[in-house]
Amino acid sequence: MEKKNKKRSTVERRKKILNMLDENGQVFVHELSDEFKVSEVTIRNDLDLFESKKLLLRSRGGAMKYENSVSMDFQISDKDKIHYAEKIKIGKKAAALVNNGETIIVDSGTTTMEIVKNLNPSYSYNVITNAFNIANQLINAQNINIIVPGGTLRKNSHSLVGPLAEKSLRNFYVDKVFIGVDGFDTSQGAFTPNIEEASLNQVMIDIAKEVILVADSSKFQRRSLAFICPLDKIDIVVTDEKISKEDLKKLEEVKIKVIIA
Repeated sequence: MEKKNKKRSTVERRKKILNMLDENGQVFVHELSDEFKVSEVTIRNDLDLFESKKLLLRSRGGAMKYENSVSMDFQISDKDKIHYAEKIKIGKKAAALVNNGETIIVDSGTTTMEIVKNLNPSYSYNVITNAFNIANQLINAQNINIIVPGGTLRKNSHSLVGPLAEKSLRNFYVDKVFIGVDGFDTSQGAFTPNIEEASLNQVMIDIAKEVILVADSSKFQRRSLAFICPLDKIDIVVTDEKISKEDLKKLEEVKIKVIIA
């Protein structure tokens, strides 16, 4: 039991360190040591681990985040540690938008995973997803018909992409698509680090009646390698209460509905 509790406390500490880094832009070893009541050696080991996974940049006495850039294509297990509480709330709000009998697309991602966890179990849905982990999450849901397109597996995101996936999706028309992004610029649109993911997202948007973007506020005013879509393709944005007044105003000006989780 003691070993299990120690492992849990390590996981929680590392989640909090990543959140602090994302909010402040920089963290310091001595401050983290005081905050979490652990040795500086332990904190350095945490930061070294994050650097090896390209989650931060080590600096003298601490670490820095990659400013306004999400060009690194993180493992989905690493993304899941960041802003987890916000993602849960966003997932619940987004899931409430799905009506009984609808056909939806759920893109790969940690925030979109929270959507499928919160779908109404008494409703019937058709869920199209290119993500193995999302399909697996729904596998025991009796009222949900799961459709997974073919494609090439991206191990980082547990998702299927490429020409085969795109061709398969073009055979459908759906009520709603839920897309998670790594960067969202309220002047330009949505971004992702991977070109193939962006191309597949564009197909998803083309075949959907309503486009819903889910992103915690840390994703705002960030860009990445691959452009997904401009603002005029997005109908709804579901985010958390930390969205800035400036970003909220910009979205309202272009008639995008904003739902705060």
